[in-house]
Amino acid sequence: MTSSARASTWFITGASSGFGRAFAEHALAQGHNVVATARDPARLADLVALAPDRVLAAALDVDAHGAAEEAVKAAIARFGRIDVLINNAGYGVVGAFEETSDAELRALMDTNFFGAMAVTRAALPFLRAQHAGAIVNISSLGGQLSFAGFSAYSASKFALEGVSEALAQEVAPFGIKVLIVEPGQFRTQLAGSGMRHMPVIEDYQAVVGGTREFAHAMHDTQAGDPRRAAAAIERAERRPHAAAPAARRRCGRCDPRAFAGAAEGDG
Repeated sequence: MTSSARASTWFITGASSGFGRAFAEHALAQGHNVVATARDPARLADLVALAPDRVLAAALDVDAHGAAEEAVKAAIARFGRIDVLINNAGYGVVGAFEETSDAELRALMDTNFFGAMAVTRAALPFLRAQHAGAIVNISSLGGQLSFAGFSAYSASKFALEGVSEALAQEVAPFGIKVLIVEPGQFRTQLAGSGMRHMPVIEDYQAVVGGTREFAHAMHDTQAGDPRRAAAAIERAERRPHAAAPAARRRCGRCDPRAFAGAAEGDG
């Protein structure tokens, strides 16, 4: 184990960009160890260079069967434990429900929901054994309400928050906390490369067209700095544990139409 006795180990999915990268950089600045994961670990080379002895870059496609288990095992082999698990990998979809094919909906759920569940399930035996840890699920305001054009995205976040609330009660006796993070508008790639736009059915333009335009326009104009969100999450994670429903943390301001601005990275 290369970390000091006081260092925590953060396991972060989708760490190549957006919130994931901000979380990793913040953790390193605080002296923690980081297991940074991405589909292509080569994209994490500059992160590893910041602190080679405290960073493990691991390949992880959260959609791939068995990949989460392998990544978690690699983390335990390197650092001996996981203290903070951040399920950040994901992407957004904008389009009316009818415009969203079954394949697109299933792919979105696979990454945003089932992918997070696979990583959480892989880590839980180790968190239970060490009788401590925190699971941080990156959601959005879209995990509690929805608007025309975001039905699929909200479905994935509603599911994530529903599991988180029950999971918090299930794992509280083992000293494990669950935190739901609902970011506002932050400068990430979700409204750019991380947003999939569904084919247009003209009949829906009057209802969904404004949402599409807003999603395009907000890219790179968001006021929030992901690094500040990372610090806020660490403060919330450090609060005393309580056997209660999952704690929610809203970060930054949010135009309700922009709840899909929750920053995520590749899975």
